[in-house]
Amino acid sequence: MATHDVLLRLYEDDKYAVTKAMVAPYERPALSKGYLLPEGAARLPGFHTCVGANDELLTIKWYKEQGIELVLGTKVISADVRRKTLLTGTGETISYKTLIIATGARALKLQEFGIQGSDASNICYLRNIDDADKLVNAMKLCPGGNAVVIGGGYIGMECAAALVTNKIRVTMVFPEKHCMGRLFTPKIAEYYENYYTSKGVTFVKGTVLTSFEKDMTGKVTAVILKDGKHLPADMVVVGIGIRANTSLFEGQLVMSMENGGIKVNGQLQTSDSSVYAVGDVAAFPIKLFDGDIRRLEHVDSARRTARHAVASILEPSKTREIDYLPFFYSRVFTLSWQFYGDNVGEVFHFGDFTSSSPRFGAYWVSKGRIAGAFLEGGSRDEYEAISVVVRRKAKVANIEELEIQGLAFAIQESQMEAPDSGLAMVGKPTYAWHATVGVVAAVSIAAIGYWYGRKRRRW
Repeated sequence: MATHDVLLRLYEDDKYAVTKAMVAPYERPALSKGYLLPEGAARLPGFHTCVGANDELLTIKWYKEQGIELVLGTKVISADVRRKTLLTGTGETISYKTLIIATGARALKLQEFGIQGSDASNICYLRNIDDADKLVNAMKLCPGGNAVVIGGGYIGMECAAALVTNKIRVTMVFPEKHCMGRLFTPKIAEYYENYYTSKGVTFVKGTVLTSFEKDMTGKVTAVILKDGKHLPADMVVVGIGIRANTSLFEGQLVMSMENGGIKVNGQLQTSDSSVYAVGDVAAFPIKLFDGDIRRLEHVDSARRTARHAVASILEPSKTREIDYLPFFYSRVFTLSWQFYGDNVGEVFHFGDFTSSSPRFGAYWVSKGRIAGAFLEGGSRDEYEAISVVVRRKAKVANIEELEIQGLAFAIQESQMEAPDSGLAMVGKPTYAWHATVGVVAAVSIAAIGYWYGRKRRRW
């Protein structure tokens, strides 16, 4: 996932990228994991810079070597889809032939919920590298101090783990009954909450913050909850969700009102045939869910929708509709889990939920078939196995037998050949810039990639 708007031009041999950030596009997962470690922390460009063909790191030097001019510190401020033009913050107007929207999403802020005083210097979010640097600095200023994490989802859970690793006491606050409420079952959540508790994290569930206490310098010293409880805080980390960046195109392209993104078809094409959308901002049909439109907030979706959009543009006759298998994962402490599919239907748990080195999981069964699967502590082959049974919607003949077999059910079913990805491209791309576009323009969920015509002028 990249963190900033990118503009990629192609006309004959003319290629360049424009970004509002001061660094080359990079992927976000490291920001809530390796970037926050107290020792040996990940830093650009050596870790999680976008990765191209042959595992090449797409550094500034790489762009130059590929003949791509990477222009930093420039932002697209408006778009005119009818005229096929874009306006940058420098006053430049750019015409395009084909446009890929990969503007990603932004972090929701407490101000949007009317929380007073939420602009304090020791309140942190985590969406881009600047946020990560601020969070790292805040942690350095309060060793052995107290942190309050607002939100029990991905960002909240991964940041809480990082804070504890940095020897900071953590209290997590969220309104749901358990952590990761959108995905975890109560049984799965119970394991992770117990594990976090053993590491020193305190959970305050079923409530929300209402305000802050501050000192004379304006820094937060306590979080005040709805029930009046005061939580001491040397720093606050907020992870309450994201919202797709669609504002440049609202009123010009058809939106998916239920999913909050730009609606696209199976080729990742919007309501305007010259415009495509990928990553967090795209609401696209999932074949596995009988064509139901979903907007998926994950780096894997960004990578694969990017690749598919580029294939659709370059070789439309050879590229079928995308057939994406929804996938999510996380790594915290010594734990690592993966989830495939949809958490709908009746759930059946399996494995050992008691070990400090666990291997457990769950199947979701709908209409007699596997709809989703979760696994903690699996091997590469085991994760692949659960993905196969979800992809195939494996039939469950005997529910009781499924519970007894557990992971063995997926391993047995996975002996069959894996299903087609739906990306009808044979071998490696024949275009020298194909992999570049797939990574720069859309591997990142917060990038904009554009193919446009030769007109380029200033107002």
